[in-house]
Amino acid sequence: MTKVYLVRHGQTEWNKKLTFRGRIDIPLNEDGHREAEAIAKALKDKNIDAIYTSPLMRSIETAQPTAKFFHLDIVPVEGFIDISYGDWEGLTFDEVKEKYKDHYAQWEKRPDLVRFPHGETLDEVRERSFSAFKDIVKENPGQSILIIPHRVINKVLLCAILSLSNSHFWEIKQDTGCVNLIEYSNDRFVLSMMNDTCHLKGLADETAQPDF
Repeated sequence: MTKVYLVRHGQTEWNKKLTFRGRIDIPLNEDGHREAEAIAKALKDKNIDAIYTSPLMRSIETAQPTAKFFHLDIVPVEGFIDISYGDWEGLTFDEVKEKYKDHYAQWEKRPDLVRFPHGETLDEVRERSFSAFKDIVKENPGQSILIIPHRVINKVLLCAILSLSNSHFWEIKQDTGCVNLIEYSNDRFVLSMMNDTCHLKGLADETAQPDF
């Protein structure tokens, strides 16, 4: 059996300020680094064999404590880079709701139908990220793998694994620093744990935020 620990990166200041990140390369904040350390402690008995991340700093920094513990290299994968929000990147939640009122309303109701201005669609994100995910699983049979992308990437991957359309995007929650476990055997993916934040106990009150 192959085990994939799918993790969302730790908190950044732009998460905290409800600012759309996308491809802008934002580092972890202090709480995010604490979440990264907590993730490493939670995984210390899991015998991680390989670590893959988004190429963006917030994902790589989240992986560093675990990579150090297991003496592993971090492999950035382009397919796991965050969604391109296009013209929304760098804008706050309130700014987007005001400037792109109709577009944002559609994002809340039918995210699967949205193309961000000069950006991507969820279908495009799903195609590239799930392809990368399946390739990594095939390359690491019987291993325990850590993958650290982003909120949007994790959500569309979980939809794909559960054979759900991207219209279910808002029905899946991914907190910063959360851990999901996907098991693969007999040509089947099984989701056995989702959005686990038990390892963040004691940090939760400080890092709690909306689904953003």
